[in-house]
Parts: sequence; structure tokens; C-alpha cells
Amino acid sequence: MFGASVISNNFIGKLDDPEKVSQMSDTTTCVRAPEVSEEGYASLAASVHRASTIVFPDSAAYANRAERGADGYSYGLSGTPTTRKLQAAINELQTAEGTLLLPSGQAAIMLVFVSVLKPGDTVLVPDCAYAPVRSFCKNFLAPRGIHHRVYNPLASADEIAELFDETVRLIWVETPGSTTMEMSDVTALVAKAHASDILVGCDNTWATPLNFKPVSVGVDFVAEALTKYPGGHSDVLMGSVSVRDRDWFLSLKSMMSMMGLGVSPDDCALVLRGLETMPLRLRHSQKVALEFAQRICDQVSPDLVLHPALPNDPGHALWKRDFSGASGVFSIVIPDEKVSFVTEAIDCAKTFSIGASWGGTHSLLAPMSVAADRTFPWPGDANMILRISIGLEDPDDLWRDLQSIVDAIAS
Repeated sequence: MFGASVISNNFIGKLDDPEKVSQMSDTTTCVRAPEVSEEGYASLAASVHRASTIVFPDSAAYANRAERGADGYSYGLSGTPTTRKLQAAINELQTAEGTLLLPSGQAAIMLVFVSVLKPGDTVLVPDCAYAPVRSFCKNFLAPRGIHHRVYNPLASADEIAELFDETVRLIWVETPGSTTMEMSDVTALVAKAHASDILVGCDNTWATPLNFKPVSVGVDFVAEALTKYPGGHSDVLMGSVSVRDRDWFLSLKSMMSMMGLGVSPDDCALVLRGLETMPLRLRHSQKVALEFAQRICDQVSPDLVLHPALPNDPGHALWKRDFSGASGVFSIVIPDEKVSFVTEAIDCAKTFSIGASWGGTHSLLAPMSVAADRTFPWPGDANMILRISIGLEDPDDLWRDLQSIVDAIAS
């Protein structure tokens, strides 16, 4: 189609007409579209900037691209204006000194671990931690000479401090605990840790920065699964790490670069859109979840409902002191002798869906078996914990499903 004679004639024509010398061929125009003015263009939607290659104005700029620093643009993997916009939003919400975006919440936690820990170091992990965290410690860190010890999340800061020795480099906190909702005294633990030159990291996914800002009480690393409430629509995977110290931002960013980790600008745009409605979604889910949790307490037993915003919950005083609100996630302890009846009720649910994750518009039920992942006793000590995430469906429709589950427990 593009024969030599055609290209040759095209080229001769350009030389014969001086006005056409600077005009690009059709082939080039297809690749390099003309610039258009953006004057007067102002959109409320976040612009999606996709890129792998970032171009430079001259050879010197390219040769000195490292001088652009951690916040500059040099290659698409390190960020575009779209990713920077989301970083800035999360960073401001967290009141942090820097925020990094990763492909998932799990990746965010792992970035902290591999950046902070070296062979011979020890990380302290709560017994209630997200199960893949313990798996990572056992199956990835341990073979590389990095140790971990599990602590009771219900222990006091003084009791946890008894685990400190010269090898402990990092304490990980998840508050409230994954599925079982234990609350830790983060403020006291930070004071103990920092007095011993130990760093503290926190998984703040349940609360989001709208309800708790760990950096404000001295936490060094805050990881969140943006997959949950910030994304808000069960269609994006992303995580973030926000840091209290700028030097750690640079260190973690360097590790990300070496590992080739980055996120899609399209996904960032989805999370930016989700952030716009997150306060409204979170407050609605909180209200409905707390109402349901109290109703279940009244119909069955307060001992079976795990929600730190309930006055009878063991962690309520810490929640009330440190948090400005709750999320729409809580759990129910299912007595062992009721598991088969509750499972049947779960399978018959009309409005709830069954699935992992939470924080989206759809309400979810996740029957969890935590026994294999626990070292210390956990709330209820039952084999099944039913985690409930409240979305945006009509509360009456949701309650009909939950009433069947409650009836199965009470039968």
C-alpha cells in the first residue's frame, strides 16, 4: 500500500512547494496528531493521563532525568498526572508526608515489610492480621532470614513491649482486627515502640482516613486497600502506603522502582471518582450497620456481635477515644452447633451477595473460618465468623436476609 514510488512522489511534491516542506505526511499525522488548544477547557472529571514513555525537550534533559526527583515525571511506571492527583488526595486525607500507590492493599503492606526489614530483623504481627500477612511472613520472609512473632491484639502496650528485643524493627497493627474486630491501643503502642527505636505500621482499611488518621498519633506507615471504600464499586484493585517521614517515602519509592511496581492511571481515575462519594457512602453504611448490629444483639446475644462502636464491645472505649466514626463492616460469631442452619440461611439470601472484600455499593456476606490462622483465643472462639459488609441497598431488604440468619442462630 505504501510503495516506494508513492513515498518518493510525496517527498518530491514537498520539495517543489516550500509551504509543504514543514507539513507532515499522512502517515506521520496518524501517529502524531496535531496539538489543539485547551484554553477554556475545564472539566470536573479527573483527566486520565496514560503513558509508558515520557518525552524530554532535549538530550540534556533526558540525560539528567534523575534530577527531576521522586515527584517528577521520567517514565510512566513512576506516575502520571492522574496518579499524582490520587496520591495528593490520599496524602492530604492521611495528613502524611508522602503517599505511594500499589496494585493492591496486600502489595502495600508487603512494600513496607520488604523496605524496612533485613535479614536478622523481627516484625511483630497481631494475631488478628489479614491472613496473607502471616502467610507472607512465614513463606517469604522466614526463608530469607527475617523473623516474625505473633502478639495478642487484646494485650496491653506494656505486655506487647515485653516482646521487644534488639531484633525487633517493626510492629504491625490492624485496628480493628480483620474479621474479629479487636481494637488495639495504637497511641500507647507507638509510644512504647518509638522509645525503643521501633517503627510502627498500621492497616487502616476498615476506618479509612475519614474515621482515623494513624499518622496523627505517630504511626510511621499507614497501609490501606483502596479497593474497598475509596474505590467503592467493587471494580478496581489498588493499595496505598502513607508515611510520616519524607525519607521513608523516598526509600519506599526506590524499592517500588526496583520491583517494577506501578498502577494504572485508568484505575486511579476510578478511585478518584469513588473518593467523591466515599463520605456519603461510608456514613450511610455506618448508620445501617450499627443499627443492624444492635438489633442482632437484642435478638440473640451481645457476646456474638463484633463491632467496636457498640457500647458493650471490649474495644469500645478505644474506638470512642481515637475514631470519629465506623465503617459498614462488622461480624457475627456463629456457634458451632448452628453452622449448618446459618449456612443454609446465607445460601438463601436474596439481597446480600456472598464474596470477599467489602466497602462497595453491594452488601456482602463472607463466612470466615479463622481457627487455622489464630494462635491466641479470639472473640467467640467459634469455627465460623460471619463478616457482614453493608452497601447501599434498601435496609429493609437487607434486614430480611439478616433476620433469617438471626433466626437460624436463635433456633
